[in-house]
Amino acid sequence: MMWKISTAALHVTAAAATVVNPHVWPWALGAVAANHATITAAGLWPRSTLLGPNWTRLPGSAGTDRSVAVSIDDGPDAAVTPRVLEILDQYDAQATFFCIGTRVLQRRELAREIVARGHTIENHSFSHPNYFSLLGPRAMDAQVAAGQDVIATVTGYTPHFFRAPAGLRNPFLDTVLRRHGLQLASWTRRGFDTVTNDADTVLERLAHGLAGGDILVLHDGNGARDLAGQPVIYDVLPRLLDHLVARNLTPITLRAALSAN
Repeated sequence: MMWKISTAALHVTAAAATVVNPHVWPWALGAVAANHATITAAGLWPRSTLLGPNWTRLPGSAGTDRSVAVSIDDGPDAAVTPRVLEILDQYDAQATFFCIGTRVLQRRELAREIVARGHTIENHSFSHPNYFSLLGPRAMDAQVAAGQDVIATVTGYTPHFFRAPAGLRNPFLDTVLRRHGLQLASWTRRGFDTVTNDADTVLERLAHGLAGGDILVLHDGNGARDLAGQPVIYDVLPRLLDHLVARNLTPITLRAALSAN
């Protein structure tokens, strides 16, 4: 990967320059520090492609036609996911569920129901640690591998995509994903429905400027609740799907986009 080559070259050049002329060490150190800061910033920006391939939009023909991908994170949730599935059924819409391995283990039948209704389940790590982006390569690999194994064992389908918890990652992730044959997927736009309890605001974030090829994110797990105590997704999802119908946009799964590409 280009960033690995350029980073290694920078370190070698900085070290060599310091050996030849010790007086340049402040500049050499500054260059190395700036390089590390850039890599760190890339990991903290979910839509960055600096650290490796990252779907922020649907590729190829799927990205240029009237298709969009609705992705739903952090489930399955016993209280919320069944209603989400009902809403999707009402619109004959397919979605991509990025599920947490431990929750799949806890709700095996619900995970199988997601797949039985024509949706796909992809890997959102085994336990969704908030410190995922701080993990070393071995611990990161363990999270990804366990998520793969659980989802494949429970549903019979091996995930093709991975989404990092909160979208945050570090330079180790790309190698891990390559090892497991996974494609990183972030999003084009998200509603921040884990922290915003106003459905109108969440919908505006998702629908404003919406176009074919967009990847959208909502949550059936860890989602905010409105003033009546109902999950925000209950109000947002049907209105979002109505918006897609009005715009002649078709929701497809990421796996369908991969096959089309």
